[in-house]
Amino acid sequence: MEIEPQSLTTCEIEPDGSALVLGFIDANGISGRVRLSIDQAGALAMTLPDLIARALRSRYGDDTLRYAYSLASWTLERSSDHKTSMITLSTTDGFSACFSMQRELQDKLAEALASDGPYRPKIVAH
Repeated sequence: MEIEPQSLTTCEIEPDGSALVLGFIDANGISGRVRLSIDQAGALAMTLPDLIARALRSRYGDDTLRYAYSLASWTLERSSDHKTSMITLSTTDGFSACFSMQRELQDKLAEALASDGPYRPKIVAH
């Protein structure tokens, strides 16, 4: 079954917090809902940025394109694991993501942000 939503109508959380529910209206004007478990929603959230970038590159034939979010703020917090911290990056339109960072990576990021020249990270092919 293929569903082609024309508009997203609602984004809700189940009362017990077990799932997210996305409401939409399809191409025929019929409303529908998609229910995603927390694990499914997390997997989708991790997959979407790469899919969007690949779609842009394919659409415009330019392998350098990326979908960039405008950063509005960041928060650095200590983790219960003393070897890591958590950094939350938030955009101007309300999107945010929290990342766990090992101490060594924190030092490299601080060095890159403080440097005068362009930072060239090591490129690793996966």
